[in-house]
Amino acid sequence: MGLRRRPTRKERVLAQYSSAEAPVYYVQAVDGSAPEGKCLRSRLQLLQDLLADCPPGDLLDAGCGPGVLSKALLTSHGDAFRITVLDQSLSMIRYCRASASEVGEVRPAVGQLEALPFGAASFDVTVVTGALEYADAAAAVREIARVVRPGGLVIVTMLNPGSPYRLVEWFVYWPLLRMLAVAERLLGVPVDRRHGMAITGIRTLSVHRLSRLLADAGLRPEKVVHYDFTALIPPLDRLPALARLADRVTRRRASADALPDWLATGYLLTATRAPVPDPPGRNADDLRIAPDPAASVTVPD
Repeated sequence: MGLRRRPTRKERVLAQYSSAEAPVYYVQAVDGSAPEGKCLRSRLQLLQDLLADCPPGDLLDAGCGPGVLSKALLTSHGDAFRITVLDQSLSMIRYCRASASEVGEVRPAVGQLEALPFGAASFDVTVVTGALEYADAAAAVREIARVVRPGGLVIVTMLNPGSPYRLVEWFVYWPLLRMLAVAERLLGVPVDRRHGMAITGIRTLSVHRLSRLLADAGLRPEKVVHYDFTALIPPLDRLPALARLADRVTRRRASADALPDWLATGYLLTATRAPVPDPPGRNADDLRIAPDPAASVTVPD
């Protein structure tokens, strides 16, 4: 009997989000009281604030997941954005399309961040949230830069690798949960009562490193915003009373702009692609390149 092949990082990532239940779990996390929900809501609000004054145009939600952001934008902006959603998980895309149909319409596509199925200069805005950590970041950033139009906006988010919260979560809390799951299995604890934590495949970048990747791809990094500040570490943040106390303290200090960036569990970077000067006698609108419908992957029902 041969040795069982160890799954690749990409296979592990896809396995986490390919089930029919994965989109439901994600949406429940956004609405829930767990620390994950607080982080996701902070990120969503930050994105909506940044896009509030953005001119109408073609927007790509790359790594869209179940479409929480796209649905929120359709609700708040109506048809100002012509939204294309992309994810490597067919389950996520199906859920996203069904959810968005309640308030508007999106153009769905299944694909990889490292090989976006769109023509060059297809979008005015490209948003990548909660997805770059699971991809080949350098290749993905090059693709993101390729599909955004001259003068267009790119918004990417990243879990903060310098956060004590994340460091304890990744290198202490999650490994302990995995060790506990092994002990519970040996002791015969029922599967539905065991602890555990899947191998996530997460790889994060510092602000400096991600800014360099954006610049190397021809983009101009402009703004860095940190979000989801917390003074707790796992699992203390799962104690409701302590979490509420810590949240009140951080809110007061945040209002005074007195929180260090390393207390944030995530950050957001904006960048733009340099505009192309108008040739003599041509209108700037003549230079816009429409998305190529043939380049999108049809999603089966």
